[in-house]
Amino acid sequence: MADWNRTYDANFKYDVAARPGGDQIKVCFSCGTCTAGCPVTDVDERFSPRRIIRQVLLGQRAAVLSSELLWYCERCYACTAFCPQNVKFGDIMGALREMAVDEGYWPPEFIQRIRGVDRLAHSIRLDLVRAALGSDADAGSASIETAAPIIEEKIKGTSV
Repeated sequence: MADWNRTYDANFKYDVAARPGGDQIKVCFSCGTCTAGCPVTDVDERFSPRRIIRQVLLGQRAAVLSSELLWYCERCYACTAFCPQNVKFGDIMGALREMAVDEGYWPPEFIQRIRGVDRLAHSIRLDLVRAALGSDADAGSASIETAAPIIEEKIKGTSV
């Protein structure tokens, strides 16, 4: 079995750049502001847009395309708001996900499954915001406990 972290493909960055949305990879200079503004990095420090871009630029095709971290990106574009080069990392992630599926690292239905997860996550977030807005707390932290039954019902009724 190949050591995926040590297998390099000099054409990987060009293959990514040839995909719709992937051309942005060429203007990134790995400053890291994308990672500093990433909400996913706030909850899982293993996820780093900067590291993923660096791996692409270094030709670590198998390591990137086989990684579960590829699917952690919310494609919220918060990273783009911070990027001095206006790199749309979410578009790059879309290109990488399509490549991962096309090259057999992930099954084709996985893209739709992640879209279902994203829809559910956004719906749950809205329920939590509504609960926070409806809380009786005058100052300090607000209780979002009232959202629990609604969220539980959504999770029970959803398959991805």
